[in-house]
Amino acid sequence: MLSADATDLPHRIALVHEWFTPRSVGGAEQVVKAIDSLFFSKGFTPDLVALVDGESSIPDSWIHGRAVKTSFIQNLPFGKSHVQQYLPLLPLAIEQFDLHEYPLVISSSHLVAKGVLTSPEQFHVSYVHTPVRYAWDQMHAYLNGSLLARRGFGPFIRWQLHSLRQWDQLSSARPDLLLANSRFTARRIARFWKREAKIVHPPVEVERFKWDQLRDDFYLSVCRLVPYKRVDLLVKAFNRLGLPLLVVGDGPQRHLLEKIAGPTVKILGHQSSSAVDDLLSRCRAFVYSGIEDFGIAPVEAMAAGAPVIGLGKGGLLDTVRCVRACNSSPTGVLFPDQTVASIQEAVAWFHESRLWSQFTSESIRMWAEQFSVKSFELRFFNALIHAYAAHKSNCAVEVSDPAQLFGFRS
Repeated sequence: MLSADATDLPHRIALVHEWFTPRSVGGAEQVVKAIDSLFFSKGFTPDLVALVDGESSIPDSWIHGRAVKTSFIQNLPFGKSHVQQYLPLLPLAIEQFDLHEYPLVISSSHLVAKGVLTSPEQFHVSYVHTPVRYAWDQMHAYLNGSLLARRGFGPFIRWQLHSLRQWDQLSSARPDLLLANSRFTARRIARFWKREAKIVHPPVEVERFKWDQLRDDFYLSVCRLVPYKRVDLLVKAFNRLGLPLLVVGDGPQRHLLEKIAGPTVKILGHQSSSAVDDLLSRCRAFVYSGIEDFGIAPVEAMAAGAPVIGLGKGGLLDTVRCVRACNSSPTGVLFPDQTVASIQEAVAWFHESRLWSQFTSESIRMWAEQFSVKSFELRFFNALIHAYAAHKSNCAVEVSDPAQLFGFRS
């Protein structure tokens, strides 16, 4: 049961997200869904606000039939389906929303949502998935992989990203409360925005996974096949090891991965949710080589009782209990470097020493339960209700003698 009282909250609540589109559904959208569901369970129905909406008309969508307040980007050519192509306009677009009638504004932000304009009387809490990666510490990696940059548009893109960094830092002062999805994200917020953020891990639907299945002798990777996930390093490492690796996912790197995959590596492409859940419940271990702000997939693997072999950086430092660092109930192995050699060493140690026999699926699942939807609801709601109460207290002007308001004395 939640420990705080929802009656202190206003009934007019705006829930702001960058966009609702079937082309982009991931952890950020799960957070918005969980926040909306939490308020609904408390008797509130937040008004949804987004730059574009391509979801509410889809019968299977959780927002089907809901009214969504959208920006002018919605009516631009391909704006609804390719909103990111209008990146230079997105800060302007998010500032055009008139939210003055909402005492409470909640934004879910990985790009510009935190930049909505509010007054001192309103309370704005922003759940931050990440400061804009490609405008800050991943700018050079983004430019190196940009086709437009290689075709001579590099200086223009650099100028755009410079302007975005300025706006990003400026708008970071607007929310009254920042919530970060991991310690890694909180450190990036402190570095780039010079602000402190409270950590509330995002919700993971741990209940849907079976953890008590028999384990098979294969390793599993599940993610979008994009460059920064570094699945190519996993493929090369397992080629050298000669161990079975199944890669689930689709994306621009699929053709490259299929080309370099050896006989023990299978690129399965997109799979249904039920198929992925089955593979997670049976794999020897889940392998992950990307740097994530949080990383929901490794937590889902642990919810299915699978140990994780992952890169010891980013959000995995919050979620994986490395066997090298903890004395009881480890949940995986963290390797130090984002290299083929580092992955190969970790997997070889795990496999050849039969390290997997030291892990128990039940204890791994029990650890994953702290990242459940219920846990998220409790932490998010308590952070919100106490911060909002403090905001109301600060806004209240209690003067026993009205003359004191003007500096007079009787």
